[in-house]
Amino acid sequence: MALSTVSMGGHIRGATVRGRARGGDSSPKSILFLVALWFSLFVAFGFLVVLIVTTVIDGWPRFDSRLFTEYPASDPEEAGARPAILGSVWVIITTALMAVPLGVAAAVHMEELADKKHWFNRLVELNIQNLAAVPSIVYGLLSLAFLVLMGVANRNIVIAGAFTLTLLILPVIIIATRESLRAVPMEIRQGSLALGATELQTVARQTLPAAIPGIATGSILALSRALGEAAPLLLLGALVFVSFDPNGLLSGYTTMPIQIFNWVGRPQEGFAILASATSILLLGILLAMNALAIVIRNRYQQRW
Repeated sequence: MALSTVSMGGHIRGATVRGRARGGDSSPKSILFLVALWFSLFVAFGFLVVLIVTTVIDGWPRFDSRLFTEYPASDPEEAGARPAILGSVWVIITTALMAVPLGVAAAVHMEELADKKHWFNRLVELNIQNLAAVPSIVYGLLSLAFLVLMGVANRNIVIAGAFTLTLLILPVIIIATRESLRAVPMEIRQGSLALGATELQTVARQTLPAAIPGIATGSILALSRALGEAAPLLLLGALVFVSFDPNGLLSGYTTMPIQIFNWVGRPQEGFAILASATSILLLGILLAMNALAIVIRNRYQQRW
């Protein structure tokens, strides 16, 4: 009797597991929730498609060479986004040079060299995870307070904007780098140490090179987020009307999101069309950066 009960219990558990593996829960509540979930996804995706198509239709007449060569002007027919494009290039390159090396170095130290059981390292790790979800405007406030404390009078310069965006994406880069390092098998580290290499040599010659595809993907995605930010830069006093090309780290600047924000607030319809054209350019750059991240991940990521 006991044997048959055990057999029956095992049969029921096995049938339940197989049922979940085939289709999961098929109760009316689960089906209703699934329908609601797909409907919400469809509505959100539909609004996104309509927004993108409308922006392309509105801005396509002004997506021409004047957008890249002309400076902002009071007449929308003569205006362009050249300073904003060059300003975005200056800011994002400076941000990459500041954030990527610092983020990768911090992640390598925390994941490979630091004592993970020490209370201070655990506190730093917790704070990094929390900072990755902080709104961007908070980083603008933090940067503004720091620059005021340091006595920086002119805060609408390239290096100040890059500093703010570096703080914004640094937690993301650290987390992405740590995840890439964790994906490297422990046997590679153990084999390198067994052959007489030091911990630093193992990290530099084995672990870090194997994690580069994941690090590059995470860094590109983080930089694409920084490229689309406007709120923290506006809080620092970034210029909304620039009629000159930025020429250095201490130069005044504007970026494409800030320029779009300025044009959208103008009453003339021509500026709205110009803002749509600039949005097309910004969207194209963001899609290209995300596509590059996907290509790097699929082409160079190793399967262990």
